[in-house]
Amino acid sequence: MNLSKWAAGARPRTLPAAAAPVLAGVAAGLGAAHPTPLWRLILMPLLCVVVALALQIGVNYANDYSDGIRGTDDVRVGPTRLTASGLASPAAVKLAAFLSFTLAAAVGLVIVALSGSWWLIAVGAACIAAAWYYTGGRHPYGYFGLGEFMVFIFFGLVATVGTTYVTFDAVPPATWAAATGVGALASALLVVNNLRDLDADAKVGKRTLATRLGDRGTRWFFMALLAVGFVSTLGFAALTTPWALIGLLGFVIVLAPVGRLLAGAVGRDLISMLQATSMTELSLAIGLLVGVAVGS
Repeated sequence: MNLSKWAAGARPRTLPAAAAPVLAGVAAGLGAAHPTPLWRLILMPLLCVVVALALQIGVNYANDYSDGIRGTDDVRVGPTRLTASGLASPAAVKLAAFLSFTLAAAVGLVIVALSGSWWLIAVGAACIAAAWYYTGGRHPYGYFGLGEFMVFIFFGLVATVGTTYVTFDAVPPATWAAATGVGALASALLVVNNLRDLDADAKVGKRTLATRLGDRGTRWFFMALLAVGFVSTLGFAALTTPWALIGLLGFVIVLAPVGRLLAGAVGRDLISMLQATSMTELSLAIGLLVGVAVGS
């Protein structure tokens, strides 16, 4: 087994975004000074990170499989496509996706048992379903322009609010500001991905939001999402501590790539934008957490 091809197929550039909502959720709970046992403060976020990473890797493999068997990945730039390139069989890629989902479900059940909130099983099931049906099934919602919306919901609101809830047994108002910020940046990551693939998607009938907005509209939608992330950070700081504005430093990472994006960068020239957006989301979350720690 060639582990390097599977690592590339997991699309590591997207993985920092999986940890961001967990860090932001912890920051929100600490910012509201909700008392919690030390074991819970350490263990719950760690388990949430494992679930988030497993879901992110799972959806990447599922996307590879589903787009590969449909032929929509035959002409692509960017990360390695295991199915379309023939580096792995469709069955193997599908199995990798479901093994990732199984890991997420197993760790998620541990979180549910420790928190005592059994209704969270339904939330976990919805997360896995959303991951698979992004490009899987007969009517994948990613082909109807709903990908960014669902990313905002699950990798923004659900992941951030869920982390705060299972860790602190509470959801202070600052949690929603943090969730909105990381959710907007997670959506922006998908926007760049779909902008890079805009022409290829249009040719095979994959109606992403980028193909609906067009090239120019997609670029300005990306800028709007960055603005939402910026403003949400201001709101979080207002609800917790001014030190949380440290999170704004993460936006420095995207300054140069944004210039290239607005200048009309296409194809492989957008790959650096993917990395920068992912790291901006992670840096924002780390900044919130550091800011709250310093402020307290």
